[in-house]
Amino acid sequence: MKQYKTIVRRKSNRIYVGNVPIGDNAPISVQSMTNTNTEDILETVKQISDLEKVGVDIVRLSIPSLKAAESFKIIKKKVNVPLIADIHFDYRLALKSIKYGANCLRINPGNIGNKKRVSEIINAAKDKNIPIRIGVNSGSLEKDILNKYGSPTPEALVESAMKHVEYFDSLNFNAFKVSVKSSNVFLAVKAYQMLSKKITQPLHIGITEAGALRNGTVKSSIGIAYLLLQGIGDTIRVSLSANPIEEVKVGYDILKVLSIRSRGINFIACPTCSRQEFDVINTVNELENKLEDISTPIDISIIGCIVNGIGEAKMASLGLIGGCKKSTLYKDGIRQKNKIKNEEIITKMEMQIRKQAKKYKN
Repeated sequence: MKQYKTIVRRKSNRIYVGNVPIGDNAPISVQSMTNTNTEDILETVKQISDLEKVGVDIVRLSIPSLKAAESFKIIKKKVNVPLIADIHFDYRLALKSIKYGANCLRINPGNIGNKKRVSEIINAAKDKNIPIRIGVNSGSLEKDILNKYGSPTPEALVESAMKHVEYFDSLNFNAFKVSVKSSNVFLAVKAYQMLSKKITQPLHIGITEAGALRNGTVKSSIGIAYLLLQGIGDTIRVSLSANPIEEVKVGYDILKVLSIRSRGINFIACPTCSRQEFDVINTVNELENKLEDISTPIDISIIGCIVNGIGEAKMASLGLIGGCKKSTLYKDGIRQKNKIKNEEIITKMEMQIRKQAKKYKN
């Protein structure tokens, strides 16, 4: 996929979450978070496995109790992807999670308690050589900062973040990343823009509590893409009230559209009209579902008629142009002699795409 705009990434330090590099021009990683009960080991492991299949780089789990921490210890041994332990309020759960093999912690220092407790977490993280994310959210700002600003503002989020950054710095701990999230796109974007000029640590970006699948995808895409186009962001999470698998898919779609990072099939398909010679919508949906296992980046054009079909087909790895009863196939820009019967499009195209993906992978 040709990139028409060169995105200059903001300079940042490099940290590692397990074997995943973050910052300093490392590939932008795609994160998600389990929505299972962490105490349910089988379901949580299954969900992590499902997330791995769609390409997740890092998975976060909430640890709200000691029993959840004990479950985390077992889960960690059963999966391959790096795990982040999400901790609120009880610093002892952070210490347990570090002991049990967490690759990173996510804490909101504002609700952990006094500095002594935060320093205990930092010292334990130093000892195990794991990073921490300072996660500031507009919905959980410290009372003194809320009183000062009257409501969550970009300035309030940044002040909260900087207070914790300065404390981490005072303890000579630099292995951390920062997020300043809000469900309000404009608030979050402005906060990240301000923070990006103040620190060199990696930034984890996203629009928190974005909403259900459709609305949340739109909000997240606008906010995350706007920041990435400015070179802001080293790792992303799309927060949706949906199956976490959808978060990963949308995350990769955002990176793919921006020509930042590609994984899997990029379907180019027409919105359809009365000129379509076959059911384009059903065809694309069926192929997307059947080909989710393909990770090789590949462009597939499926156009219902000849109007834009030829032009798109010539630019794609495989292109299909709708025709009466039979449709024309292009491979690597070259028209193929044998046409595909319209009633066999899904079966034949799945076979052709798998062959082409295998060829590109090799």
